[in-house]
Amino acid sequence: MKVIITGASGVLGSAVYAAFKSSSHEILGTAYTRAKEHPELRAIDLLDESAVEAVIKTWKPEWIIHCAAERRPDVAEKDPEGARKLNVRVTAHLGQLSSRYSFKFVYISTDYVFDGKNPPYLPNASPQPLQLYGQTKREGEVALQELDPSRYLILRVPVLYGPAPQNSDSAVNILLDVVQDQSGKTYKMDHYATRYPTNTVDIAKFLVRLSAYNAQLPTIVHYSGAEPFTKYEICLIFANILGLPHSHIIPDASPPTGTGATTRPRDCHLECRETEALAVEGGLGLSGFEEWWREHLKAT
Repeated sequence: MKVIITGASGVLGSAVYAAFKSSSHEILGTAYTRAKEHPELRAIDLLDESAVEAVIKTWKPEWIIHCAAERRPDVAEKDPEGARKLNVRVTAHLGQLSSRYSFKFVYISTDYVFDGKNPPYLPNASPQPLQLYGQTKREGEVALQELDPSRYLILRVPVLYGPAPQNSDSAVNILLDVVQDQSGKTYKMDHYATRYPTNTVDIAKFLVRLSAYNAQLPTIVHYSGAEPFTKYEICLIFANILGLPHSHIIPDASPPTGTGATTRPRDCHLECRETEALAVEGGLGLSGFEEWWREHLKAT
């Protein structure tokens, strides 16, 4: 199968690219800001609609997996126009092209389309994003829902971790740097919001298996790790694995407040029983969070 993966230099896109490549699919990965670091990827500005269409028209993909996004809530708040261009305009354009060129368009969305007040959330639950990042990802979903349902798949995922070009690419991986900073600096760490960290390699392998699924797919699929943690609790796990003290990390159980604070939902747990009911070969294939990190850090 011919597959294009956007954002293939990012933490999720690179995992998806590697998984499809190792599965003997014919793949084209795209990148933009990091294209020079990845000569195997096609450098393309997704905002250049004519260039994007030219690649699709020439390459004739059967699937496009859209991993490129402005995924940082704080950055989205500071640059709402830029976030909307990438998260909404690009998504809508690729959706339109899916109708014109008959490919399946897989849009990576987020648990942040929900307000976190009534978890767990089924795919048909009513979205109510609290901040601009979630709003833009929801607007991307809405743009696709105007299409023929057979043309698109919305895959909602929560906070991600896994192999990454740099720890700052993941809101989970970056916590390793916090734990390893034994300089005397103190960190106030979120102990308010419950997150369900999900491994990018697991998602990537699931997408490969999903691409071989023969029955009709729903338009929205949830994929999430099952283990709940606050960021503070993740820091404690990392400190335990690394054998480091963690007294410099101070738990903060209050919601984000103050000037410049980005509102984050309390608990956006994505219910995955409908995904499990699809009976995709291999199931969800979820890694244990602490087990994966122990093996990963041992190997590195």
